[in-house]
Amino acid sequence: MSDPLIKRALVSVSDKTGIVDFCRELVSLGVEIFSTGGTLKTLQDAGLKSASISTITGFPEIMDGRVKTLHPKIHGGLLAVRNNPDHSAQAIENGISFIDMVVVNLYPFEATVAKPDVSFEDAIENIDIGGPSMLRSAAKNNESVTVLTDSADYAGVLAEMRAGGGATLRSTRLRLALKVFELTSRYDRAIAGYLSKSAGTEVAAAESMTVQLDKELGMRYGENPHQSAGFYRLTDADGTRSFADYFEKLHGKELSYNNMLDIAAAGGLIEEFRGEDPSVVIIKHTNPCGVAQAPTLLEAWKRAFSTDTQAPFGGIIAFNRPLDMETAKAVNAIFTEILIAPAYEEGVLDMLMKKKDRRLLVQTGALPKGGWEFKSTPFGMLVQERDSRIATRDELKVVTKRQPTEEELGDLMFAWKICKHIKSNTILYVRNRQTYGVGAGQMSRVDSSKIARWKASEVNLDLHGSVVASDAFFPFADGLLAAAEAGVTAVIQPGGSIRDNEVIEAADANNLAMVFTGMRHFKH
Repeated sequence: MSDPLIKRALVSVSDKTGIVDFCRELVSLGVEIFSTGGTLKTLQDAGLKSASISTITGFPEIMDGRVKTLHPKIHGGLLAVRNNPDHSAQAIENGISFIDMVVVNLYPFEATVAKPDVSFEDAIENIDIGGPSMLRSAAKNNESVTVLTDSADYAGVLAEMRAGGGATLRSTRLRLALKVFELTSRYDRAIAGYLSKSAGTEVAAAESMTVQLDKELGMRYGENPHQSAGFYRLTDADGTRSFADYFEKLHGKELSYNNMLDIAAAGGLIEEFRGEDPSVVIIKHTNPCGVAQAPTLLEAWKRAFSTDTQAPFGGIIAFNRPLDMETAKAVNAIFTEILIAPAYEEGVLDMLMKKKDRRLLVQTGALPKGGWEFKSTPFGMLVQERDSRIATRDELKVVTKRQPTEEELGDLMFAWKICKHIKSNTILYVRNRQTYGVGAGQMSRVDSSKIARWKASEVNLDLHGSVVASDAFFPFADGLLAAAEAGVTAVIQPGGSIRDNEVIEAADANNLAMVFTGMRHFKH
């Protein structure tokens, strides 16, 4: 079968980007255009010859536009197999004319439900019914029908029509049909996710999940050069998330697999301090090796760097404030892989870009805290809720005779936000909103404590007067006693051990204040 000429097009779009120019070209190619509602008005206001869909159906748009294209003369015109004599005869018998092109994009459901004040009724009204139905009919009959959902495809289709005397290539129609089913499946998952949350069932992992991965960035290799890799935007019941939604790379060589893991770690941790005093996070191999808050960004950088003056070389640094020149000059004194900031003050980028390989990123928005987290294994996929909760001061339970001071409470909360982002087992020492010693990823909590103390001693940071955080309970008093020996004055931990009383007694014996959060933060 030769490529069919496009003689009649049905155009009904929510996003009207480029639609007038596209339809003007269609008209010049002799295509008859039928349209609906706001799209029809837009085309007619632009002086383009176009007719209402009602001229095909012989039926008005009813029920506030809910019913206008759900009609046999529409779907028969789309689904009829052109070289099937029975289909052709039935079309003539029922007064059905073929429709050769569909240009449709859907009601903006995802954008609507993303609004903080959206009502359930508004969300429901933005569930498109006729649009997906027409798209699916047209895409199914891609042998004969050209279907467009994306304004980025307009120019290419017009070029083919000009070259082909009004026809498109079979390969193009098939590619565009694939885009339809990718769009409608994503659209349906977004609706299902919203309705699931509205029904109060979002906290339980569903019996089945549909996840779509679309390649967004190529990677030279994975964690190691012998491993291939890529970065994929994720679409599931919570919608679509992509790197470009939250970050823009302004400078530097391409991002690697390991870079992306570190960016996720740095972005997740600096997010804990959004809207707070100037804060700096230094990440190495996904673990924070220095974090601090201070009255100025420069002071926060100096204090974060002083936690560990070796690990930050080749590290990733994130700021919760626009990066100023004074701080940038201090950071520029060492080799770093990536800098992430919400903005860069005047002249800073020009100075930093002199190091051509270092990546400079701007974080364009707050990272989502909720949703599902996926981890693959050789034998299947693990799915869990993202660890987005953090205990508040009001939720802390003081379990010792001595109450923590206000200064200690501030440091305890600071430490608790950070230890959630460190690989287990975690022991973290903090003083005056600065990390003093980080013990991460050890098989024994005591070993983590030893490493944290050793790291502090390496840079001459005195742990006396500091506080300590543990991501899970102390199973024995020995870990707490080691912290007491180091000079800590207060402890934050989840609690929940069968030996909690023993640990509390050890804290009381050493005049420590200790609070339980009732929530652990394992990070494997």
